[in-house]
Amino acid sequence: MSGIVWALAGAAAAVIFAGMGSAYGVGVAGQAAAGVVTEDPNKFAKVLILQLLPGTQGIYGLLVAFIALSKIGLLGGSPADLSVTTGLLIFAACLPIAVVGLVSARHQGRTSVASIGIVAKKPEQFGKAMLFPAMVETYAILALLISILAINAIPV
Repeated sequence: MSGIVWALAGAAAAVIFAGMGSAYGVGVAGQAAAGVVTEDPNKFAKVLILQLLPGTQGIYGLLVAFIALSKIGLLGGSPADLSVTTGLLIFAACLPIAVVGLVSARHQGRTSVASIGIVAKKPEQFGKAMLFPAMVETYAILALLISILAINAIPV
């Protein structure tokens, strides 16, 4: 396999795995949010915010993929002639957001479900309820940072 194939596989993994995690997280939180809104439509805005939180990992994966594609010249129209080693380095640089994005979005979705339960019973505790899924976000941000720094450090 050529280097460009490995680099493309890394970009694809970032989008696919982080996106899968976000789809799951937003989905389970949306199910919980729908139940709350059925009982009290006035809580829609609060539960919507909590539902959307796990969606950020998919955005982070997309961002890393754009950076990787730009790095290898595919977004500029002239792809670089990458060695297998360089392609593997880009692939490896995409893995942190791919793996952490998948896992953290799933856990953030479950945490959002619990926080939606808080809002259902005590809507005045929304600020506290939002902190729980936001803490899970920290690890996705760290993985995003590492992937971006690693891709930018690879000479092409």
